[in-house]
Formats: sequence, C-alpha cells, structure tokens
Amino acid sequence: MDEVGVVGVVLAAGAGTRFGGPKALARTPDGEPWIARAVATLTESGCREVVVILGARADEARPLVPDTATVVVAADWAEGLSASLRAALRSVGERPTDRPADRAVIVPVDTPDLPVAAVRRVLAASVITGAQTLARATYAGRPGHPVVLGRAHWPELAATARGDRGAGPYFRAHGAIEIECGDLWDGADIDHRP
Repeated sequence: MDEVGVVGVVLAAGAGTRFGGPKALARTPDGEPWIARAVATLTESGCREVVVILGARADEARPLVPDTATVVVAADWAEGLSASLRAALRSVGERPTDRPADRAVIVPVDTPDLPVAAVRRVLAASVITGAQTLARATYAGRPGHPVVLGRAHWPELAATARGDRGAGPYFRAHGAIEIECGDLWDGADIDHRP
C-alpha cells in the first residue's frame, strides 16, 4: 500500500506519571524501543513519512527515534496530551513539501502491540474521504487507535484541543467513522509498567 497522502504521527511527549516515567523511553521485553516499533508500524502501513512528538526527557528519547522519522519537540508538553496533538498538527500542516499530506494517522507511543493490519484497515476506510476524513479504530465498540485525521480538520482541532482529552471530544462532536478492529488486537494501551 502506498499512501502518498498520509503522514504518520507518534505521540510520545508525556511524562508518564502513572507509568513511572516517560513512555518515550519504554522498551519491549526484548529491548526494542516503543518509539522505534511505532515508527516501523506506521512505515509498514504505508505512511510516506513519520513524525515523532517528544516532550518530557526529549534529549534521552531522541536517540531512540529511527533516522527515518522526524522529531518535533512539544515545548508545552506538560499541558497534557492535547499539547502533543497540537504540536503534531502544526508540524504536519506546515511541513514544506511538494506533496502535502491530506491525512495524518496518529498513534500514541504506549500501543507497542498495535498491528500493521489495524492501521491499514483504518487508512483504507479513509481513502475516499481524503482531507475530510475523521476515522478511528474501535475494539469491541470501544474507541482506540489509530485515528486518521483529514487535513480539513487540522486547524480547528489544533485550536480546540485542551488538557489530556486529545481528539476524543472532537471526534464525537463531528461524527467520526468507527472502524472495528477487535478481530486484530485488543486495542489496549499500556498505562502501567508490567
């Protein structure tokens, strides 16, 4: 799948207070950085580029980001998830390119088990609506990740996202398409160290 109109975004800026430290520094049991796994998942899903949003302990996390991805540091990361989302949308919206992306597929770093198949399924549902897309994976009806945001929504969402709620309220208010992916994975993010 060659999604030339799609940029991938990994949100990895938070302090991870419930987790015991920034999740941007977390690794799988075999030592693979969660950030590297998220970048690989988005790349394998067909994203032509991937942007990683860092914040807490960004200097320590930066070396874990593969060279194929671009790092953006959210200066206001301590304000919550919405600060990372705003930094991501500003970054992908302002990137100089001869082929601007019409959609962003967004995943949090704390979903290291997210399968490529789930990302591809949600992206496939967004091809027709392109820049107007609002789509999210669901797992047994429960909202989850990835989410796909069309370019037409980036300015308003960046202007209205606040606190730790991310894009959820915006998705509900604007009738996002829900794509069931429960047959592929349980959709769980990791809030506490195993």
